[in-house]
Amino acid sequence: MSVRIARIKDSKRLEHLILGNREWLRPWEATNPEGPNSFDIKRQIRSLLRQMDEQISIPFVVEYDGEVVGQLNVANILYGSVSSAVIGYWIAPEVAGRGVMTTAVALVSDYLLNVVGLHRIEIAIRPENSASLRIVEKLGFRYEGLRERFIHINGAWRDHYVFALTHEEVVGGVMHRMLNNAVPIQDYPWRQNSTEIKHTELNSNIRGS
Repeated sequence: MSVRIARIKDSKRLEHLILGNREWLRPWEATNPEGPNSFDIKRQIRSLLRQMDEQISIPFVVEYDGEVVGQLNVANILYGSVSSAVIGYWIAPEVAGRGVMTTAVALVSDYLLNVVGLHRIEIAIRPENSASLRIVEKLGFRYEGLRERFIHINGAWRDHYVFALTHEEVVGGVMHRMLNNAVPIQDYPWRQNSTEIKHTELNSNIRGS
């Protein structure tokens, strides 16, 4: 699999995936509380590319076996004293569960932290989205809390769990940490009988050690 910057010519394939997988994607899609939603993917990509020129977002597509199978967008990029960004993503159902998006998130996280030079990356996920929660769990994103009625999803304001990583937590790289079975054991809300882990303990409490 691979991750690359989105191009205008990707819009036809992305539109096909989005419109052809409505039942799969609709429960997790951001919606407009003030009007209808647009599926003009070409226009959306143009807008994202303009924002990339302005250094406030980066649109990626995810490829598997040479085909575009999903999208990963980096938004709300801030520099200076904040130095952070937010990651959002979706993937086609036929390749879900194969670790494709987990790898994509790891690669983009390493790019943001080690190439772009950001300090912090954040992911917000609905508590009901078990597939997406598995991604942050596999990569060791730290749980930061619940934001109530945070994003308008599928027609209503929905609660979201918030997860984050800072550069200090993954100096060797997110991908390297995952491949070497060195992802810290985290205290997630969906785990039962878990022990609370303080932030300063994250790098010493290693799975498999």
